[in-house]
Amino acid sequence: MPAPSGAETEHLCVLHFTLFIEQECAEIRRAMALGGVAHERQVEFMQKIADRGASMVNVATSGFPMSDELKARILSTLLTLMNCRENIDRAAMRHQALRRFAG
Repeated sequence: MPAPSGAETEHLCVLHFTLFIEQECAEIRRAMALGGVAHERQVEFMQKIADRGASMVNVATSGFPMSDELKARILSTLLTLMNCRENIDRAAMRHQALRRFAG
């Protein structure tokens, strides 16, 4: 089955690509919630989120014919990426505040 640009490099259809991204975001949120994630790893997470977001935008704007349900799924996945990025930012601020009060 042909895939729009953005999803073809992952060798997944759009639906499975969105599910894969949402699973990655869940793993990132879980790691951040447990704490102890090094700054370098947080930067890797943020880069991964940015890359996945760019891929999703490429999929959404590719002109590939999609059902309304699939379009809604793409928008939902973009929202998941934004929320995941926000969770990383909040966790980093929380960690800085704890260091400031503990130090």
